[in-house]
Amino acid sequence: MRLRFRPVESSFYDHFSDSAQHLVTGAGLLAEMLSDEADREAVALRMREAEHAADETTHAIVKQVNSTFVTPFDREDIYALASGLDDVMDMMDEVVDMVLLYEPKVLPPELLDQVELLQRCADLTATTMPNLRSMQSLGEYWIEINRLENAGDRNHRRIIANLFSGEFKAMEVLKLKDIAEALEGSIDAFETVANRIEQIAVKES
Repeated sequence: MRLRFRPVESSFYDHFSDSAQHLVTGAGLLAEMLSDEADREAVALRMREAEHAADETTHAIVKQVNSTFVTPFDREDIYALASGLDDVMDMMDEVVDMVLLYEPKVLPPELLDQVELLQRCADLTATTMPNLRSMQSLGEYWIEINRLENAGDRNHRRIIANLFSGEFKAMEVLKLKDIAEALEGSIDAFETVANRIEQIAVKES
């Protein structure tokens, strides 16, 4: 009987796909939170539940790493990717919590542009994650995530310029600046995940 040094351990890949799907849910709830008709209390509750589900998936990955003798790729990379995916969810949850607590009177439309970018990042990450099994067709993913992150940076600069244009009261500027920075951080966190996947693909190629 021939031993396989890199066993086909599908549950790791399933967990990563689940983590990415949690991000799709989180980005959708974030978009809902910023809509004019949102019941913000209800959306925030659903976001907390989604964030808890994402935490459970992260814990499952860590538990499996600790109990598996030979992993599909380096343990450090598994930990880092799981942590990176969890960080994105935490940051989107933070934005939802800020909107609930700060109660901003007006949300500039550029913030919605950032949320749209987040949704595209989440969808792309969820679509691409199953490709970790074969390490194929990943290059377009991290290139596109990088492009979306650059677009997010440009949007962020426009948002900050708008906030300091004199149109908003000082207290609203402080609230909206915090929200804008948390949104930008969420997009940056998606790029961190893409960078980690690129590193894994290069090491395993």
